[in-house]
Amino acid sequence: MIWNPSEGINIGFFTIRFYSLMFVVAFGLGWYIMKYIFKKENEPLEKLDTLFIWTVIATLLGARLGHVFFYDWEYYRNNLLEILLPFRFSPKFEFTGFQGLASHGAAVAIILTMYFYSKKVIKRPILWVLDRVVIPVACGAIFVRIGNFFNSEIVGKVTDSPLGIRFVRDYYSPKDVVNDTHISNVNEAYHALVTDPKYAALLDKVPAKHPAQLYEAFAYVFVFLILFFLYWRTKTAEKQGLLFGYFLILLWSVRFVVEYVKESQGGIEQYFGLLTTGQWLSIPFILIGIYYLFVAEKPIEDEI
Repeated sequence: MIWNPSEGINIGFFTIRFYSLMFVVAFGLGWYIMKYIFKKENEPLEKLDTLFIWTVIATLLGARLGHVFFYDWEYYRNNLLEILLPFRFSPKFEFTGFQGLASHGAAVAIILTMYFYSKKVIKRPILWVLDRVVIPVACGAIFVRIGNFFNSEIVGKVTDSPLGIRFVRDYYSPKDVVNDTHISNVNEAYHALVTDPKYAALLDKVPAKHPAQLYEAFAYVFVFLILFFLYWRTKTAEKQGLLFGYFLILLWSVRFVVEYVKESQGGIEQYFGLLTTGQWLSIPFILIGIYYLFVAEKPIEDEI
């Protein structure tokens, strides 16, 4: 399969990028899931608006800082303004958007934010909040990875598997595709590369790679369904930290396994070796999840 999608939906004066759209879907579905949870728990919906705003900010800011510090600090330590600004100043000034978001950073930021939310807003134990917010988070993870797929990023290693996909925009950067096709318009160049037979030799250079983003998204569907079932059909939520523990083990174990077929994303793995950066960062979350499986025995009512 050849994968060469457009950047998004062009509505004339603006392009709605698929990656951004997937974030909107993730946050929107998350809000609706938490709305029904709040109704079930007899919590006022006014408190949900604060949760939504805080979660959006924590996710984006944490994911950005996670990428900066875990994956690309060597670059950003010399370009500090680019951490929070969507511009590149060197070698020339250009708009880049926020390129680089790390889910591990988002996870840390969300946990910290839920601590303050539990104390200042909802007046519930933090584990009560985390046990419930992980359900929409697991759902959102599905769409974030689908967004990565549309962006042709976080691709897998080269493979001969029939599941392999030829990510045209991963192999050919905008600059390369313009230079190699001699077509000045980037989108037209990408389109011609795939459709015009005279560029067949260039297209043949694109190797098939594991669609690691789809592997993760598919697995996260089951993580979400398991957590959803445990909350709505069992008494798991009556034990503080148990759902949170299951979430940490399931989601980060998926991430750990899929990392074996991903291309290296760089980062701290250059110092530690053996495992990828994503795997090293997933281990603490998995261990914390296992911890909560053993200590999550006390009913919530005893802690309020």
